[in-house]
Amino acid sequence: MQSKLSHHLLWERLRTSDKDAFFDLYKELYYPLVNFGIRVCADADIAGEATDQVFTTIWEKHEALNRVDNVEAYLRTFLKRKLLRIMERKRKINDALFNAGAEGDWMEMSYEEFIVKVQSDELVRYQLKTALEKLTFRQKQLIHLKFFDGLSYEQIAEQTNQTIKTAYNTIYDALKILRKEFNA
Repeated sequence: MQSKLSHHLLWERLRTSDKDAFFDLYKELYYPLVNFGIRVCADADIAGEATDQVFTTIWEKHEALNRVDNVEAYLRTFLKRKLLRIMERKRKINDALFNAGAEGDWMEMSYEEFIVKVQSDELVRYQLKTALEKLTFRQKQLIHLKFFDGLSYEQIAEQTNQTIKTAYNTIYDALKILRKEFNA
């Protein structure tokens, strides 16, 4: 109970740009989070990398962080979601490489073609990031719940205390903005 209170106080100080609080929280929770991550993904390197990303993100967004009662549980959930996204991305890459290997295309691709493909993928990521910045906080939240967490409109409405119609309309409006940005 004492550490929970200590973490809560450090979190509150972190929210006010206190670097010492951030580093103290990092020191206290880094290894427990890495150990938790290893249990989730069975890979120490990925767990450590994802934990680093979690702490980097909370520092980058420290001014926008919400109050949290149980900091360790919050960070575990954050880490678990990040690990699941990393594992899904790795699975997609492995599937793509397997499919490309089956067709033999990647073996025939020149270095220049490979670089162009990587750069075009980076351009798409940049366009997506830029387009997402045009969305409101609520639109981003609902897009994330729908397409990254895979929730139904009913689940989204329940989780965000909205009607199903409002959730649907918000996502629809966000998708219109994203389409417009990608077609511009």
